[in-house]
Amino acid sequence: MAAMTTGSPWWDRNRHADKRPFLEKRALISANVRDFFRSQGFAEVETPILQVSPGNETHLHAPRTEIMTRDGRLTRYLRTSPEFAAKKLLAAGEARIFELARVFRDRERGDLHLPEFTMLEWYRAGSPYTAVMADSVAVSTAAAEAAGTKLFAFRGKKADPFADPERLTMAEAFRHYAKIDLLRTIDGGEGDRAALAEASRAHVRVADDDTWSDIFSKILVEHVEPELGQGRMTLLYEYPAPESALARVSAHDPRVAERFELYACGVELANGFGELTDAVEQRRRFEMAMDEKQRRYGERYPLDEDFLAALAAMPPASGVAMGFDRLVMLAAGATKIDQVVWMPPTEET
Repeated sequence: MAAMTTGSPWWDRNRHADKRPFLEKRALISANVRDFFRSQGFAEVETPILQVSPGNETHLHAPRTEIMTRDGRLTRYLRTSPEFAAKKLLAAGEARIFELARVFRDRERGDLHLPEFTMLEWYRAGSPYTAVMADSVAVSTAAAEAAGTKLFAFRGKKADPFADPERLTMAEAFRHYAKIDLLRTIDGGEGDRAALAEASRAHVRVADDDTWSDIFSKILVEHVEPELGQGRMTLLYEYPAPESALARVSAHDPRVAERFELYACGVELANGFGELTDAVEQRRRFEMAMDEKQRRYGERYPLDEDFLAALAAMPPASGVAMGFDRLVMLAAGATKIDQVVWMPPTEET
């Protein structure tokens, strides 16, 4: 049965005409971004959407399906990211790759979220994560140039994509915006829940069953993220090690990892890592995350054994996942993500 809708359908000519200018800018941005990566010696790749595992992070949820093979029916998942496949290509010898990938997330819908969206993901073998930080800024600038805009804008906030970005560690951000000494609550890479809970009670409501990660996320979302990327973009880096499941631990402080995010107008645009290549440690982190997923949601995703085997052969590398639709939204001057995609999610048609 078709979903109930109000007003005219999305394919009404007048409704479509209203967002046609945004879609034209999307095409220009896509072309400019591809030109940037080609100029940097990247190969554009296409990796499979159906995966053995969609990712092994606690709060990521993926649609599930079955495929018929010669060996019978097999369970597969729609990917939440092309990351596992891309890292297998790095193990195979590719050095610089990017993909404009269709990805899927269950339980996500809003002005900034779609259950099916486009992720721009890229990797540099042999490069530090500062290199892909610079890429993230350059890609954002390329999008602004293509759209013919001088400022990103969203919900009354503005950011200059041509200005040098603000650089802020997570510890500095927590200290500045929440008056919390975040590093004091991290011991050897594992979170001290009691210490963070005590420091956070004046800022957020802490439930008895909240983990360290839950409390950290509440502070980040409610008190830190809204302040980032105002006036210029912000590179937020040195994430806590417990919040960086696929990233290398920092060489100078085991409490933090080589993870960063790029923000503009309070909107997260990109998430990047100095990639973890220790397959034993990666397995341990995945298993811990799946134990927590089982506890919270009553389900767990399988591990991709082929990925873990490839990880052991993968060279040192850095990579980034960028929300392409969000980037287009800010560059094109749209007010919500629906305006910059050609069609709404399937369940809303």
